[in-house]
Amino acid sequence: MNFSEVFKQSNQLCKVSPDGKYLATCVQYRLVVRDMSTLQILQLYTCLDQISHMDWSSDSLFILCAMYKRGLVQVWSLEQPDWHCKIDEGSIGLLSSRWSPDGRHILNTTEFHLRITVWSLCTKAVSYIKYPKACQKGIDFSRDGCYMALAERRDCKDYVSVFVCDDWHLLRHFETETQDLGGLEWSPNGCVLAVWDSCLEYKVLLYSLDGRLLSTYSAYEWSLGVKTVTWSPSSQFLAIGSYDEKVRVLNHITWKKITQFEHPATINNTKAVVYKEVERRPAVGADDLSLHNITIGTTLFNTQSKYEICPPPVQIPVVKPDPDRANPKIGVSTLAFSSDSRYLATKNDNMASVVWVWDMQNMSLEAVLEQCSAVRCFQWDPRRPRLALCTGNSKLYLWSPAGCVSVEVPTEGGFQVQSLNWHCSGDSLILLVSKYHLLGTKCVQKHYFKTL
Repeated sequence: MNFSEVFKQSNQLCKVSPDGKYLATCVQYRLVVRDMSTLQILQLYTCLDQISHMDWSSDSLFILCAMYKRGLVQVWSLEQPDWHCKIDEGSIGLLSSRWSPDGRHILNTTEFHLRITVWSLCTKAVSYIKYPKACQKGIDFSRDGCYMALAERRDCKDYVSVFVCDDWHLLRHFETETQDLGGLEWSPNGCVLAVWDSCLEYKVLLYSLDGRLLSTYSAYEWSLGVKTVTWSPSSQFLAIGSYDEKVRVLNHITWKKITQFEHPATINNTKAVVYKEVERRPAVGADDLSLHNITIGTTLFNTQSKYEICPPPVQIPVVKPDPDRANPKIGVSTLAFSSDSRYLATKNDNMASVVWVWDMQNMSLEAVLEQCSAVRCFQWDPRRPRLALCTGNSKLYLWSPAGCVSVEVPTEGGFQVQSLNWHCSGDSLILLVSKYHLLGTKCVQKHYFKTL
């Protein structure tokens, strides 16, 4: 494994272009674009204020930089560095900004969700969409980029509007059977729209493109319900993570539950492999303790770790949530399918240091990864069944059906990996890390580029 040098970035703003050729990072008010193969700087842009959000267009030709505090959006061109576009939302404010699938329209959501403004880079035309609902995931585009589904709130009722992205005309508008719509998401094939209620009511609804209700699923009543929903890449499975610490999987034919995955505190499954991270400190001799060898950021005292396979039964550490605090740390909050839909990785919030990997072909538990610290982020390789995760320390962890490995990031100064992103080729990883200075409280964000 080869590691690049460290590059600065701010607010975790670091993204690879969709074609995989470029790497864009934001440092305060500057946008830096590098060649992905050589990591040499290709373009350097200066924005009017500190960048809050950055995103690539679908064809990798334009970069959007949003400055929410000032209600501004600036767009930069890679082909024409002298060209740029500025969008000012004025006193109405700016809450979020994103590209349309064609990469030539920008959708800005104003403060208080008063409206969504659609700006065209080609014709400079402006369109307005009223009544967007403020929810966790209130807007989603189909995978082919043809349709946009938008959650709306009118007259104390929930609605969904389906727009055609070519000219933004309204295709369908229908009321949903939800009390308080919590989110929506298209299936990868674009045939079905999943809509779910807020956590106060367990309800998942499946709609066709023309607005017909295909099915309704509810597992229980009178308790906190759906926490997260995700589709498999094949569109064959819909996984629902719930506050009762279970994952329910629906099939795409009858929309009925075909299996249920639980997260028990004691694992008795003899077929599942339980990997437990074990830490140890290297032995330090008297010669190593000289003032010449001890410096700030030295790797002398770095903790080393490895995985050990534990035979069942295995006791999983569980943290009891505080009932007096809002948003209790309980239930399945993270679901991720592998690119071939063969595996499903899950995380139960009151077992924060554990990642569960399920075999979707056999509908069984494949592996359990018990870390020493809480898992911050995990993500599947986009090309093969390989899972990468980080826990806020100086290590990178990889799982595949062949086994687990812990990799020490060769840094100095106490870098901590906070999140990660795969390159679209699956050959490299972007590690977003933090370095905390010993003098003062300022946190400088940086990132690593890693070749596998």
